[in-house]
Parts: sequence; C-alpha cells; structure tokens
Amino acid sequence: MVKVALYVRLEAKPGKEAEVESLIKNSLSIVQEEPATTAWFGIRLGPSTFGIFDAFPDEKGREAHLAGRVAAALMAKAPYLLAKSPMIEKVDILAAKLPGVRMSKGRKAA
Repeated sequence: MVKVALYVRLEAKPGKEAEVESLIKNSLSIVQEEPATTAWFGIRLGPSTFGIFDAFPDEKGREAHLAGRVAAALMAKAPYLLAKSPMIEKVDILAAKLPGVRMSKGRKAA
C-alpha cells in the first residue's frame, strides 16, 4: 500500500521543452529499478510545464528516491533546462487504486 508521495512541478526554459520531456521519459528505466517506488508518473501540464508524481509505501522509500539517480540527474540539469528550481512537495496518500491492491472504507489494503 502507498502512504506517501512526491509531486514535482517543472517549468522548462523557453526552447528546452523537448529536453525536459526527454529527461522525464528517460528516467522511467531508472525508476523501474527502485523497489520502493510503487507508482511513478511523468506528466505534461502545459506547453512548458511538466511534473512527476510518485508514490511509496513509507518515508524510507520516499527518501531513498530523493537520494537516488533520478533526483541527482534532475538537479544537475535543472540550471540548464528549467526556468526555476523544481517545486518538490511531499504529500500523504489518502486513497489509492493500484493494480492488485483492494481497499475499502475503514479497512487496510488486502
């Protein structure tokens, strides 16, 4: 079951949109190697606005992801690709639907 997540909002510099998109798409193969990253989504919110949403079973998994290769690559390329620093928000999961996980009101995941 996922309990915590990250929402990261990225604003590409003019002309760098394709590179930000590529960075996000290429990050998938790295994230697939992270056992505690239960769900991961690279998203586009507008012409130059992107995001990453990922979910974890616990704080330990979230912190491992923040200390991992995707975060390091993003922070290294941020000054070149992004109009401003990534907005990284730690969020709590209140409800979720994931393959193989069933939840009902008042009950924990089966």
